[in-house]
Amino acid sequence: MSTTQNIIAHLIELRKRLLYSVVSLLLVFVCLFPWASDLYAMLAQPLLAKLPQGGQMIATDVTTPFFVPVKVALMTAFLISLPYILFQIWSFVAPGLYSHEKRWVVPLVVASLFLFLSGMTFAYFAVFPMVFGFITASAPEGVAVMTDIDKYLSFVMSMFLAFGFTFQVPVAVVAMVKMGFVSVAKLREIRRYVIVGAFIAGAILTPPDVVSQFMLAIPLWLLYEAGIWVAIWITKVTPEDRVAKAE
Repeated sequence: MSTTQNIIAHLIELRKRLLYSVVSLLLVFVCLFPWASDLYAMLAQPLLAKLPQGGQMIATDVTTPFFVPVKVALMTAFLISLPYILFQIWSFVAPGLYSHEKRWVVPLVVASLFLFLSGMTFAYFAVFPMVFGFITASAPEGVAVMTDIDKYLSFVMSMFLAFGFTFQVPVAVVAMVKMGFVSVAKLREIRRYVIVGAFIAGAILTPPDVVSQFMLAIPLWLLYEAGIWVAIWITKVTPEDRVAKAE
């Protein structure tokens, strides 16, 4: 098969995988659409629970009450269909990987997905109640806290991303060690700088209360330590590793 034919075959395969991914996302979205408002209500619960009795959120644009819940339903559909989308991506790239690369890519991708969802869960159940409790308690007397639903969604998504990517630290550490970019000894050596960087990241990415800053910085540090321990374990060369490298 010529180079041109190879490229065309790969493009056809890529189109097929993308089509499957988009169709799966749309199917899940269509199923969730009737409950879009309920999904937003669930997302807004951490703030609503901290508002004074009778407190509520507002919508400042005409179309916001419709489009914001739709956005939430679409993002939820993406999270639900993400494993299938990752499977399609894997099906496309797997034929071009060596056997020893396949052995490590799948665990890293699965761990990355699990940790990202864990970060979002931690933010929703642990961080949001404290953050919104601090914000509502800090409102001056006579000021009613009535957050716009679109701005609330933007804030929540930024926090989800911050904690989701923070929880990727073990995967990043293990990947760097596995690819030879850094040694375990070096990771231990720079530990103090990582701790300082964790608290700086907590100060930048979270609201200006000390509790939420610590709730980002401490997990980041602990996950870094967990990544070091996993890196120590995987650097123990086994006979299977030698065979894989020989391939």
